[in-house]
Amino acid sequence: MTNCLDTSGNYSPYRAVRISDHVYWVGAIDWGLRDFHGYTTERGTTYNAYLILADTVTLIDTVRAPFVPEMLERVASVIDPGCIDTLVSLHSEMDHSGGLPAVIARTNPARVLASPNGVKALMDHFHLESALTTVKDSEVIDLGNMGLTVLEARMLHWPDSMLAYLDADKVFFTNDAFGMHLASSRRFDDEEEMAVLEHEAKNYYANILTPYSGLVLKLLERVTSLNLPVSLVAPDHGPIWRSHIATVLHWYRTWAEQQPTTKAVVLYDTMWESTAKMARAITEGLSAGGATPRLMPIHGSHRSDIALELIDAGALLVGSPTLNNNLFPPVADVLTYLKGLRKQNLIGAAFGSYGWGGEAVGQVQDILTAMKIDLVADGLKVKYVPDGAALASCYALGQDVAARLLAKVAR
Repeated sequence: MTNCLDTSGNYSPYRAVRISDHVYWVGAIDWGLRDFHGYTTERGTTYNAYLILADTVTLIDTVRAPFVPEMLERVASVIDPGCIDTLVSLHSEMDHSGGLPAVIARTNPARVLASPNGVKALMDHFHLESALTTVKDSEVIDLGNMGLTVLEARMLHWPDSMLAYLDADKVFFTNDAFGMHLASSRRFDDEEEMAVLEHEAKNYYANILTPYSGLVLKLLERVTSLNLPVSLVAPDHGPIWRSHIATVLHWYRTWAEQQPTTKAVVLYDTMWESTAKMARAITEGLSAGGATPRLMPIHGSHRSDIALELIDAGALLVGSPTLNNNLFPPVADVLTYLKGLRKQNLIGAAFGSYGWGGEAVGQVQDILTAMKIDLVADGLKVKYVPDGAALASCYALGQDVAARLLAKVAR
């Protein structure tokens, strides 16, 4: 270890950040990322990797492949990277494992550890010649003078996902849980504005973890039952939590429970403004009925922004014109995305204008039904431009949804 710690003469602008007695952040900052497999990351992201200076020097996760030189330079500001003995992969998605082959080649570690599903995924990704070692749930990895306990967290959000707890420093490495896409030179939660933290954590949950909310609740229950003393929660994206750990746990429980609120998201696209007129009339009815409408024209709202609004909503109303006997393509795009997120406890309705066939409204209804959304009424269709009577029907639909929503929230 003494020779490993001799870093004299190793200058680089990329420096490790000490986060506890034995742990350093050695990740990378991606200031330019604006899309993460479908959702807008307007503030970029970080790829967090953690170096543990135990008797057995250990690296928790790597970074996206193009950022490996940056990560290794951060490591070299503390130790010779060749002194890394153990690599632990908590998650095999490429933003965390993409740098693994290059890091293995540079450090020649004695062992590379992953969950059973992680070993399979990493071999399928990289076809590595070096052997990988499986670690199982609750297993304690011996680092010499301290232990690293792993907890499997399957489908949070991949089958291979696991978390790890370092007993000596009370650091909980949580993989993608409790993370966010936020590029920053600040490493800790109390160095950022709380409004930014909540927005980006919520955005991340809405677009990544919503489908696994039931598993999130089980994870929270398990962590609570273990009664681990935790000083730091260190996710793989975004800041490290040291001052607001209870707050982020509370946020996750709230988002995972998916209790309906009086918010109603009205989502639509339009060709010649007829469906837009219907949407606005519905929104007026919702408001008059006591709901809190959020009108979101698709041509001005990214699908991930819609998912964010929906995370704490109680209703989803979707409007589409008919094009070539089908729902409008931008509406299909967003509904495909939302269907995959499997938001629960929603009521809703479909509406739209048409010229002769009017198939889109029925197709939207079918998708909402497949999403297990409780439909308040049959789809509302208007031929061509809505007149006063048609707009009155739209207004009444909004009032009906509001009444049902308020009754549901009150239960």
